[in-house]
Amino acid sequence: MDLPTATGLALGSLADLALGDPRRGHPVAGFGRAAAAVERVTWRDSRPAGTAHWLACVLPVTALGLAADRVTRDRSVARALVTAAGTWAVLGGTSLGRAGSRMAELLDDLPAARAHLPTLAGRDPSSLGEPELVRATVESVAENTSDAAVAPLVWGAVAGLPGLLAYRAVNTLDAMVGYRSARYDRFGWASARADDVANWLPARLTAALTVAVAPLVGGSPSGALAVWRRDGGAHPSPNSGRCEAAAAGALGIRLGGTNVYGSRVEHRPTMGDGAGPVRADVDRAVALSRAVWTASAALAVAARLARRGSTAT
Repeated sequence: MDLPTATGLALGSLADLALGDPRRGHPVAGFGRAAAAVERVTWRDSRPAGTAHWLACVLPVTALGLAADRVTRDRSVARALVTAAGTWAVLGGTSLGRAGSRMAELLDDLPAARAHLPTLAGRDPSSLGEPELVRATVESVAENTSDAAVAPLVWGAVAGLPGLLAYRAVNTLDAMVGYRSARYDRFGWASARADDVANWLPARLTAALTVAVAPLVGGSPSGALAVWRRDGGAHPSPNSGRCEAAAAGALGIRLGGTNVYGSRVEHRPTMGDGAGPVRADVDRAVALSRAVWTASAALAVAARLARRGSTAT
C-alpha cells in the first residue's frame, strides 16, 4: 500500500473542508497568470498553435510533480506533506459550496446576485431574474463538483502528486481557452479536448456517487440513476450532462434551458422531471456536492491504500 500518498490525499482533503482555497497566493491563480503570459507568445488562430500552447503549459507542471514525487519517494513524511499541500492547492470543493451558498444569500438583492454569478458560471447575468440565477447556480455546483474536487482526487488516486498537478493544469487551461469564441475556437481545441478526456471517468464517478449519497441529503437515488441514464447524454458536453442529470434526479428538479454567453445563445435540453429549482434547492445542491466529493476523497484514499508495489511504511 502507498500510505504516504494516501495520508497526503486525506490531509489535503481535510484542509479543503476546513479552510477552502487559500485567500492569497493561490498556486492555481499563479499558473493562470503564467499561462496567460505564454499565450501572448503562442497564440495563433490554429489548432497546432493551441496544441503547442497546451504542451508548453501542461508539461512543466507535470514535470514538477514528477520531480517532487521522485525526490520524496523514500521519504515518507515529506511525501505525505507534499501530497497534502498539492491536494489542498488543487481542490476547490469547499470554495465551490461557499460560492453557491453565497448566491442563496444574495438573491434578495438581484444586482448583487448578478454580480456574484461570474464566480460560478460564465453566463451573461445582466438580464437574469431569480429563477435563472438559481438554475445557473445549481447547474454550476453540480457540474463543478466533478471539475473542482472529484476529478483531481481521481487523478491523485491514479498518479499521486503528478496526477493532481497535471489535472489541475489541464482543467485550468480549458477554463481559460477551451470555450468557443472567435479567438479560441481553433486555438482552444486541444485544451478543450484534453479536458474532456481527463474528466470522462470522474464525471461518471460523480454521477454514480450522486446516486449513492442522495439519501444523505433527502434525495432520491432511484431518481438520480433514472435521470442520469435517460438525460445525461443529451447535454452538449460529454461529461457535464452526467453530473447535472444525476443531481436533477436526486433533487427532484428540472435543469436545462436557454443560456446566454455574451453574444452566444445555447438552448440546452431539459434534464429531470420536476419543476425548476427554487432558492431552497441551492443549499440542497451544495449539501449534495459536499457529500459527493467527500465520498470521492474517501475512495481516493482507499484506492491508494489498496495499491500494490508502491512506497509503503
